[in-house]
Amino acid sequence: MEFLLFLIILFILFILIEKLLRKWLRVEKKKISETSGKNVDRWGRGIILLIFLCSLPFLNIEDTNVIKWYWISYLTLLVGFQSFIQWKYLKNSKEYVISLICLMIGLIIICNIYYFI
Repeated sequence: MEFLLFLIILFILFILIEKLLRKWLRVEKKKISETSGKNVDRWGRGIILLIFLCSLPFLNIEDTNVIKWYWISYLTLLVGFQSFIQWKYLKNSKEYVISLICLMIGLIIICNIYYFI
């Protein structure tokens, strides 16, 4: 129950941070699905998800350090790919900057999650 409450607070925190960053950087929300990069985004996310799901059975689930690095690498690849696609297909937009800042915050939280719980 305590962990669920932590995740809810973390989710709300991310939403607030994103809204504040959008206001501070004056970035309008744009979607990749409205550009020609829609299929590239879908395929890329699908391939990253498939690779990480296929590697899951080979992990030692009991070792918390392995799981932590698994999530760090997954988050880095997924949001890094998302930022690259935003940079490539959303011209004249700073949408990728918000994604990269959220990536940094997410990595800091994942690295220190065992201190919060």
